Amino acid sequence: MHDLPPLHTLPAFEAAARLGSFLAAAEALHLTPSAISHRIKQLENHLGQPLFERRHRAVVLTAAGRRYLAVVREALLRLDEASAVLREPEIVRLRISAAPALGSKWLVTRVAAYQQAHPEVEFTLGTTTGLGPLLNGEADIGLRYGEEEWPGLLAWKLFEERVFPVCAPTLAAHLQTPADLDRVRLLRHPLLSWQAWFAAAGVRHAEPNSGPLYEDALLMLEAAAAGHGVALMAASLAQPYLDEGRLLRPFAADCADRSFYIVAPASVQEKPAIMSFIRWLLRSTGEKA
Repeated sequence: MHDLPPLHTLPAFEAAARLGSFLAAAEALHLTPSAISHRIKQLENHLGQPLFERRHRAVVLTAAGRRYLAVVREALLRLDEASAVLREPEIVRLRISAAPALGSKWLVTRVAAYQQAHPEVEFTLGTTTGLGPLLNGEADIGLRYGEEEWPGLLAWKLFEERVFPVCAPTLAAHLQTPADLDRVRLLRHPLLSWQAWFAAAGVRHAEPNSGPLYEDALLMLEAAAAGHGVALMAASLAQPYLDEGRLLRPFAADCADRSFYIVAPASVQEKPAIMSFIRWLLRSTGEKA
């Protein structure tokens, strides 16, 4: 290491040169004028020549002082910039792939709440029902509806679901008993069983093999709200529509169904920031990691 000057003298020198006064430099650096004067003298002794001409109530840089100021100012600026970068929290990027209806009606509010408390986490949210993004590394975690087994992935149960029919208020007025469903269009989803619900309602009825089939539960909810038929829907997805009055439950009967899971490749166990979010999401539903 070269013979550096005492580093604490350099901010004093830069402030005095910029402000043209030891007194003003002292106020800017929250020091006493004598402390500034002592540091400047210490720096001049180290360099072996004066940096200022002392005048009444003011100081003026010498020619050597002007040359030295340009170097010191640049060095202090670079140190300040480097320190600012290190002080900034490291950005953590978390990519979530969610089933569309759960993503839009359940997940987005929780992501917003988490990011408010953890601004260093930057989220990317995508919607899909397949497992491709998780298996090929395009997503860190996924939220999916299904059974307990998720081959090739870790899984944590978010919550169990109960399902029931929902429809627009204008259609609900014409439904008195489950048998009345024979007279209306039933909207279908490949993961939701009308037959299981009919059994829970005490009605013997086969699984309908006609009527619109929706792979996206959010589209089916919108179709039901528009009066296009009666949809069998998971409670957590239907609840926002029920709260808004866009959909009604024509019957009280419901039945147990699959569950929503957080699924992720095993590599997330080595990523503390992602595991922290998973645990937080599970706590928000009363589950444990």
